[in-house]
Amino acid sequence: MAARAYWKGQIRLALVSIPVEIFSATKSGASIAFNQIHEPTGKRIQYEKVVPGVGPVDADEIVKGFQYEKGSYVLLEDEEIESVKLESKKTLELTQFVDHDEIDVLYYEKPYYVVPADDLAEEAFIVLREALRRTKKVALGQLALRGREYIVSLKPCGRGIVLETLRYADEVNKAQGYFREISDAKPDEELLDLAETLIQKKTAPFKPEEFHDRYIDALHDLIERKRKAKGGKIQTEEEDAPVSRGSNVVDLMAALKKSIEKPGAKDAPAKKAPAKKATAAKAPAKAAPARKRA
Repeated sequence: MAARAYWKGQIRLALVSIPVEIFSATKSGASIAFNQIHEPTGKRIQYEKVVPGVGPVDADEIVKGFQYEKGSYVLLEDEEIESVKLESKKTLELTQFVDHDEIDVLYYEKPYYVVPADDLAEEAFIVLREALRRTKKVALGQLALRGREYIVSLKPCGRGIVLETLRYADEVNKAQGYFREISDAKPDEELLDLAETLIQKKTAPFKPEEFHDRYIDALHDLIERKRKAKGGKIQTEEEDAPVSRGSNVVDLMAALKKSIEKPGAKDAPAKKAPAKKATAAKAPAKAAPARKRA
């Protein structure tokens, strides 16, 4: 495997040890970074570290400090901070198993791929993977990486296993503080049926390759057009007018019903309307004399 392993060690389940390698499952190559430039000269802005009332300071005069109250700091040397870092262990002990839907999505942080380190580890690796899959359980443990300790979970993923680092309880804001003001009102059954119909209509397999970051695409396009214009002004496309949030009450029922129409229904009435009106106009003209003779 060409990629460099993020961690090498062993997963331990009771007396069974499985040598594994862990690789990062994500990458951050899509983002665009900007630098601050001095426009008259076209040169990049540099920054100096300064102290108010003192001016620029040397790097060897800077230490880390923790603010325990406003304006008051505990100063710490790098050696002191290093002394409390945890040594990266080579063993991930699986200490607990939970149902796969028991962990709230808010706790999941970053995924990694787990693969057997060699052919000898493959049999035990497959047994663990399939046991997790059959029981629909997630394995939990704690792992020291790069100086700090993480809660991690293991779950089956195709032929392999995915390890995900989890946030600690004090790193997650409680939802009650945000959802407290939402009422306990029950939705109208007909509205709920329409919403469910809309969901069913738009249900499809997840294909991540079909989604694109339109902001990043637009930035690339803007940068390329600006480069070709050699720094000159370029015409930017106007955005759609924002949706009005005035006092008009939205007819939720009508909006849901319109949403579940077949694709293209929005354009169809505009094209067919004249034909329908013409037919409707001719029919009464023929029927009217019949009613008078009767």
